[in-house]
Amino acid sequence: MIRFPLLQAALLGSLLGFTLGAAAQTDGPLFIVGVCSHELHKGDVRKQPSALISAAGITSVRTDAHWAYVERERNRLVIEPSWPRYLADTRQHGLDTLFILGYGNRFHGDGEKPRSEPVRASFNRYVAHLAERLKGQVAHYEVWNEWDVEDPKSPAFTQDYSRLIADAAGIIRQHDPDARVLAGAVTTLGIESGFAQRLVENGVLQSVDGLSLHPYVHCRGWRRNTPEAWIAWLAEVDQQLTLTAGRPVPLYLTEMAWPAHEGACGISETLQAAYLARSYFLARTLPNIKGMWWYDFRNDGTDRREREHNFGLLRHDYSAKPAYAVLQAISEIVSQYELRGQERRANDDVVLLRFAKGTEELIVAWSGGRPRTHAIETRAGHAGNVQLLDTAQPQRGRFTSDIRWNCPSAGRTCTARIELNEFPKVISTRPVTAAR
Repeated sequence: MIRFPLLQAALLGSLLGFTLGAAAQTDGPLFIVGVCSHELHKGDVRKQPSALISAAGITSVRTDAHWAYVERERNRLVIEPSWPRYLADTRQHGLDTLFILGYGNRFHGDGEKPRSEPVRASFNRYVAHLAERLKGQVAHYEVWNEWDVEDPKSPAFTQDYSRLIADAAGIIRQHDPDARVLAGAVTTLGIESGFAQRLVENGVLQSVDGLSLHPYVHCRGWRRNTPEAWIAWLAEVDQQLTLTAGRPVPLYLTEMAWPAHEGACGISETLQAAYLARSYFLARTLPNIKGMWWYDFRNDGTDRREREHNFGLLRHDYSAKPAYAVLQAISEIVSQYELRGQERRANDDVVLLRFAKGTEELIVAWSGGRPRTHAIETRAGHAGNVQLLDTAQPQRGRFTSDIRWNCPSAGRTCTARIELNEFPKVISTRPVTAAR
């Protein structure tokens, strides 16, 4: 066996078997299960899909709060009446909101990024207007979206953004001190070009609650675009940022997904669902990752060959893709259960994760390669049938299988041979008596 890629200090010492984690102390979910949505500007709350979002176990919705929509006339700032209705609707369904601040305004610098003093001052007025009037209604603010796209390598470009973050974060904390402030929204190219690291070097963590990343890997090619390769890369990123900061860096993956389209870098809707399950479970193996927002909730269009149209959990007509049912089945485990241990086999691509909540213990297992039978172990101590959730068939929920735990004697380790494939199986360690 090899050490699963997890580079936090508390887990570095474990090279074999399962690593054990201490119980987390938190008032909210252990992990944010989020989604990106473009529904804020639809205007009619009756058409908002908050009920569908909440039913999937999602707890946070990320959306665009365009500067251009707030300042439609020069120096006249007005929040559209639909926005408070939208926020009330999301709260009613148990959802919090992440607002993205930015995208430029044509009245200030012809819509350019706020790098000059006059444009930055106008941007800050917009930030203050939102934070003051929406106090207590927005859980997270994210300062700009993917600033690095224009120039991920320029130190001056990074410094301008760092200054914007410091100003905006201070303004938000003045008007709405309970809101969390995130910065970065750094793309894969920006991460690999050092943009995220330079933000940390510039001291942005003194102003914000966390660094947001958009670590897409769907175009990396065979064996480099899988959830397992993705988390190995993120573990390296996590380690480097921690070393740079001299302390753990809270990471928020405010966009992440695999597109299900018919074209370059695309996968099937079925494989998208499997990758969703694996990536959410794997994100829990890096303690610095505090949440992940799937991009996005609904397909942006209907062209099966257009990548940007096919990231969603739902199709454009709101019909559910396989990924929606899978997220609905696993969201409680991802958000509320503690990760207690993990194992990865060097020779066969099998991943096993142990989760617990109270007295309940679960083993999540899958094969990232070919399907294979694997011996799952538990110390439950008595024979019975295996109870499991198969994410390939999420509509079945947890069910009692025909597979038996093999227990040589009371108090000894029991084993069950489980067929594993690309879809995680969630296995209860409590044997049950099969119904007759």
